[in-house]
This record gives sequence, C-alpha cells and structure tokens, in this order.
Amino acid sequence: MRRERRRLLQAGLAGGALLAVAGWLGVAGRPHPSGLRAAEREMLAAIAGVLLAGALPDDPALRRQAIGRTLGDLEETVAGLSTATRREVAELFALLASAPARRFLAGVPAAWSSVAPGEVAAFLERWRHSRFTLLRSGYAALHDLLFGAWYARSEHWAAIGYPGPPEVF
Repeated sequence: MRRERRRLLQAGLAGGALLAVAGWLGVAGRPHPSGLRAAEREMLAAIAGVLLAGALPDDPALRRQAIGRTLGDLEETVAGLSTATRREVAELFALLASAPARRFLAGVPAAWSSVAPGEVAAFLERWRHSRFTLLRSGYAALHDLLFGAWYARSEHWAAIGYPGPPEVF
C-alpha cells in the first residue's frame, strides 16, 4: 500500500512538473489551427522512421513520401478526436518538438531532423519502459497514432494479414 502511494505521488509530481515545463515553454494549450507545425512534423517523421522501420520502403525518396502520407493521415485522425484529447496530443507533440524538452525529457540532444535512428529508438524504449505512467502514456500515444495512421491505408493491410472489412450485401 505504501509503495503504491509513493508511485502515485511520484507520477503526480512528474506529471505536474511536465505540465509546468510545458506551460513555461509556452507549448501547452490549443492545437495549432493549421495542423502540425514544421518542428512537430520533423519530430514525428524521425519517430515514424524508427517505429515503422520494417514496413517502410528502402528507397529514401519513397520512404520520405510514405512518412509524409502517414503524417497527413495522422493529422486527419487527430482532427477527429475529442477536444480534450486533441489538446493533450497537441501538448505532447509541441513538448517533444521543443529543444529543451527534446534534450531533457527525451534525452535526444540533436535536432530531430539530424538525430540517428538509434537515439530515437533508445528514447522510445526509455519512455516505453519508464516507471512514470505519464511517459509510458506518451509512448503509447505516439505508437498508436503512427501505427494507426500507417495501417489505416488498405495497401498496408496485406503485411499484417488483414483481408479487409467484410463485404456487406
């Protein structure tokens, strides 16, 4: 019981600190009206390149094109979420796109556009297995949104053995 209380307090403090940093940096708040900002697209492209590595084309031009389509689909998905969820996703994206948060929360010193895939993978693993629920939730949001956007396209269904929706007569 004492251990659970301690973990709850730690998660609360970490979440409060994260939101305070986001507010201090000016990244918390409403989603950007025109969708993803350039810095957010760079961050998501770096993460998508790692999460979707086995599914993306080998050719660099086709790879960039596939990631660009996926980010467009992700924007459409986020636009369809509830206002509160959209705000949380926007805060996560803006926070990771900011240099101080990228450096101190993600442990990625270089700009997202020039970071090595191994560093991105290490960041994702740290968040995936973090003792803080908030970081694990951040990883899950990034993972689920990117994979959801990727596999929403019918041309990717065969890779996972999905035959498509049943026909309705």
